[in-house]
Amino acid sequence: MEITPEIKKKLELLNEKYAALGQDLSSYLDGLLYAEVTTYWDYIEIETLLSLQKPKTGFPDELVFIIYHQITELYFKLALNEFEQLGKRKNIDATFFISRVNRINRYFEALIKSFEIMVSGMDREEFLKFRMSLLPASGFQSAQYREIEFYSTDFINLVDKSKRESLKNEKDIATLFEHIYWKEGATEELTGKKTLTLTQFEEKYKSRFIELATSCRSNNLWQVYLRLTEEERANKDVVNALRTNDLNVNVDWPLAHYKSAVRYLNKEKDDIAATGGTNWQKYLPPRFQKRIFYPALWTQEEIENWGRQWVTDALK
Repeated sequence: MEITPEIKKKLELLNEKYAALGQDLSSYLDGLLYAEVTTYWDYIEIETLLSLQKPKTGFPDELVFIIYHQITELYFKLALNEFEQLGKRKNIDATFFISRVNRINRYFEALIKSFEIMVSGMDREEFLKFRMSLLPASGFQSAQYREIEFYSTDFINLVDKSKRESLKNEKDIATLFEHIYWKEGATEELTGKKTLTLTQFEEKYKSRFIELATSCRSNNLWQVYLRLTEEERANKDVVNALRTNDLNVNVDWPLAHYKSAVRYLNKEKDDIAATGGTNWQKYLPPRFQKRIFYPALWTQEEIENWGRQWVTDALK
């Protein structure tokens, strides 16, 4: 084989790369010589991936339930990868900001559009039976979704709406965490007692959440936006990317869950409780939570009517 100038140049560049690391290029070339070629099934870990579904019952549609939730968590991981890149970027500009936020938007839009797999893709009677073997586990316990919230906005916007005004000057994340909005959704209304779902969730993740939320104070997506120039912050594509993100995460995604809950858990006289005992009727509808990541980008009228029109349209 002829050593072309192009190949020679690449060898020189490789030699420079490994020399800078104090390494011998020849040894690495030996490694390349002996290494097996990469196959799709090994690189993607197909056999491992397809072994991760472990149904608790014999109902066939439980597989739909497991795989869709696993897909959801993978998309969340992709979104978190983008949030981390945005937060670490020292010299942020509008082009990079828009491209990365739109990646996050596409991940959520894929999930929202595909939620029909859950809404219409399982037999209702099967679901109502196999779900009982999952107690007290709940999608409420998705740690990655909570991390997405911490990476998105200033923590005060995640505080229960009834406490935001009184706590607006509080700086301690641990104090604010005690009033985070989603706790109410997993607390018994009559007794005020935490559900087992919430107790388990906090035991596993509370310390990690507080540490992450504290580190996100200066590099959450809103703070990254504020690092843009005044002209870039006014850029309509920048603003639209953030507004779309707000709607995707805080309206359309919980609304997709709400539609599923209505289909599977709604009855004529009573509502069936969610697997973790979460109060899905009040926890999921956006108009109740008024959770808004970027309130400064919305008009007062839009905030007051948050989620109402989208709920009306989606449930037609």
